[in-house]
Amino acid sequence: MSSDPWGRVDEQGTVYVRTAEGERVVGSWQAGSPEEALAYFERKYQGLSAEIGLLEHRVRKTDLAAKDAQTALDHLRAQVTEAHAVGDLAALAQRLETLTGEIESRQVERKAARAKAADETRTAKEALVAEAEQLAESTQWREAGDRLRALVDTWKGLPRLDRKSDDELWHRFSHARSVFSKHRKAHFAQLDAERDQARAVKERLVAEAEALSSSTEWGDTAARYRDLMAQWKAAGRAQRDAEDELWARFRGAQDVFFQARSAIFTERDAEQGENQKLKEALLIEAEAILPITELKTAKAALREVNERWEAIGHVPRDARPKLDGRLNAVERAIREAEEAEWQRSNPEAKARAAGMTGLLQGAVDKLRADLEKARAAGNEAKAKKLEAELAGRQELLDQALKSLEEFSG
Repeated sequence: MSSDPWGRVDEQGTVYVRTAEGERVVGSWQAGSPEEALAYFERKYQGLSAEIGLLEHRVRKTDLAAKDAQTALDHLRAQVTEAHAVGDLAALAQRLETLTGEIESRQVERKAARAKAADETRTAKEALVAEAEQLAESTQWREAGDRLRALVDTWKGLPRLDRKSDDELWHRFSHARSVFSKHRKAHFAQLDAERDQARAVKERLVAEAEALSSSTEWGDTAARYRDLMAQWKAAGRAQRDAEDELWARFRGAQDVFFQARSAIFTERDAEQGENQKLKEALLIEAEAILPITELKTAKAALREVNERWEAIGHVPRDARPKLDGRLNAVERAIREAEEAEWQRSNPEAKARAAGMTGLLQGAVDKLRADLEKARAAGNEAKAKKLEAELAGRQELLDQALKSLEEFSG
């Protein structure tokens, strides 16, 4: 007889496996030694262990469905229970029992994962519906339309919910898109009507612009073109092809007028440029009058300059202030000289100056006499005070005498 810890072979070749419940016959062996018999049935045990190992790997490392895992496990459990093999069958049964718990846990996890995924899908679809319903009221037609199409693509990429929930959400989503589409169509229909109206207005503006293109009323016509341009901008846009064609005609009519005006103004500017040169030369003569040595001669020279100045004509607008400023400076100098001459010859002012000089002279003479008396009396304090008063009055007298000399000059 031959044996090992998990089985034995008796003299008749019967092979037993040892279990917790006792020995169990697993087969017989007649064609070789008992050792070969045990080895054979041990290999069958290893085969069962390998099958369980494979199932363990599939359960723990792959996405094997719980139903398929349970079927495989039940099959292996039956094999282990009636196994014709020698080995630790209880260990194999325990491994299968452990797998049973793992499969059940995995079922719970997958159910929770499916529930979570469904919740996430519902939340995602509700968010899509909410955004679509908000976009339904938008007037940003291109941006909102593009976003709604993107939302449809996102919807298609999400899993389905239960039929009732999915259908309800899709109905709201589809309705929002329909509302937006209806509003957009109404908007563009109104826009088409407005563009037709704009086209009619701009055709009228073009007709007037073309009629004005040959006008030589430069100021009034230019102002009218500005009015027409303001009306053009206020009219809105026509359909693109009509807008481009009408604008080309409108702009072309303006160009004809303004090019003609520009030619005239260029000719006028050339003439005014020559006038500027003449006035600049004349200013050199005018400025040579200064400084004034003889007022009558200076005034006569300025009159002659002014006559020639007016005869020359217009100069460019941007040059006018500087030229006029230089001539005005000469005129102002002559006016100031006239004022000074009048002041010198004013008899009333001269009389007032003479009277003031006399009064001051009398006051100075009196202070000198009082000063001499104070010194003679030895009153130094009074003398000192009178000296200060005398100095002040003498200064005023000197100024008055100087003014009086100017009237006599």
